[in-house]
Amino acid sequence: MNMKKVLLVLIFLSLFFGCEKREQKADFIISNATIWTGNNKVPKAQAMAVIKDSIIAIGNLKQVNKFKGRETNIIDLNGAFVTPGFIDSHVHLMMGGNALLNVQLRDVDTKEEFKKRIREAAKNMEPGAWILEGNWDHTLWGGELPNKSWIDDYTKDNPVVIYRMDGHMVLANSLALKIAGINKNTLDVEGGKFLKNENGELTGILKGHAMTDLLNKIPAMTEKQKETALKAAQEYFLSNGVTSLHDVDSLGTYDVAAKLKFNNDLKIRIYTFNPLNRWKELRTNKEDNKWLKDGGLKGFVDGSLGSHTAAFKEDYSDKPNDKGYFINSEENLYKWVLGADKANLQVTVHAIGDKAIHTILNIYERVITENGKKDRRFRIEHAQHIAPEDLGRFAKLGVIASVQPYHAIDDGRWAEEVIGSERIKTTYAFKSLLNSNATICLGSDWPVAPTSPLYGIYAATTRRTLDNENENGWVPEQKISVEEALLGYTKYAAISAFDDKLKGTLEVGKLADFVVISDDITKVDPKKIKDLKILQTYVGGKKVYESK
Repeated sequence: MNMKKVLLVLIFLSLFFGCEKREQKADFIISNATIWTGNNKVPKAQAMAVIKDSIIAIGNLKQVNKFKGRETNIIDLNGAFVTPGFIDSHVHLMMGGNALLNVQLRDVDTKEEFKKRIREAAKNMEPGAWILEGNWDHTLWGGELPNKSWIDDYTKDNPVVIYRMDGHMVLANSLALKIAGINKNTLDVEGGKFLKNENGELTGILKGHAMTDLLNKIPAMTEKQKETALKAAQEYFLSNGVTSLHDVDSLGTYDVAAKLKFNNDLKIRIYTFNPLNRWKELRTNKEDNKWLKDGGLKGFVDGSLGSHTAAFKEDYSDKPNDKGYFINSEENLYKWVLGADKANLQVTVHAIGDKAIHTILNIYERVITENGKKDRRFRIEHAQHIAPEDLGRFAKLGVIASVQPYHAIDDGRWAEEVIGSERIKTTYAFKSLLNSNATICLGSDWPVAPTSPLYGIYAATTRRTLDNENENGWVPEQKISVEEALLGYTKYAAISAFDDKLKGTLEVGKLADFVVISDDITKVDPKKIKDLKILQTYVGGKKVYESK
């Protein structure tokens, strides 16, 4: 073959393969859908083409059909609504997975039902096995804190340590207290209290750091138990349209998830956070960060409103001379944040009361000044009760508010009694934060609250409290729009974890993580959003959940 013919063949081959590359064919196309993309440039679409785990086209049907091949699967969604996969920015994954397998008290609204569920749990336990989790809420039955006397008769052979829903208070039975060496002579500790009755006897309620010795006596979950818990949790999340989550108090999640990923059993994307005070121990990420990544650190300033452990500048309205307290000192928090930030690790800190929020904002500002400007994406978890003068500081400092809307309609039943009519004006201040140009990402705090993003969007847009006492919304001026809430669960949740190049919106080149919902949530009455149905959930182009 002469040189001229060789050149002609090479040109033909290059043109042939070049065309093949330009004309990639989709593995599947979803059509006849109302797609909310989260992308300002193309906010709505009719169809989307996916190859492998990513989006290759999105727009109208004519545009997308260019990627249709002989083997492309066409999925007609019959007009269903599609959003990017929801990202839950605040979960306690292993605790929640274990809660699914243990006693559940979150919906208990009477003392009798509380006792009944503990009694039934004990019947099904081997002697010596611990009864854990619970996540009870004493406000549902009138506000009386539970007492170990309620359950001691049923649990003589089983230690009991069950959390209040916020995780800052537990009820322990007499056997558990005995195992931990806690008795009526045990003194309160800094940042913690052992509640006692009028006779000086322990009630079984432990707050804050008083829980530490007791919790350390609970046998660690076995690897098998952790795997079972994580698998149960991921199925629960996927059924609610959650495709990614931020595990803010990782209890060995990373290693268990890595094992599931190795065995092709990991179906949900996970970002794990580790204790802030152990920042020096944090390893670099060794996994493909499409599925699993380390690198986050989480600390605490204070506790919670319901347990009166959130730190405020002024007294609680229902408890004079009580302002709550810090779980960690301001100096320690500064030292840990400074070191972690120098190591280029992402930091988020739990702060609920106005004094706690003010303090961590001061620390962040100080660290930014000392370490210099960079893309650090500091976060504050909860950011519930913000002093008016601190509202504008989130945007000014580039601090992301990681908030949980369900808490607003839960706490709104009683919060005004606890902090008064003035402070509630800037409590769960989602709209004020957005108006100040702050970034907010949304989450659930599961298992403290249901993981359902639809319920979270309902809460953020209606602010109708769980007792149905606020028809037009509790502190209605803080309601946000459905699209603002959607962005909080998608685009801004991805930004809050440095994942915005991979996910959070539906656009070419990003992961094909998306949710199919029964109705267009941007058009239905917001009051109905919580009752809509998740029809399908896709992660990386694979259908991982379908309603029955």
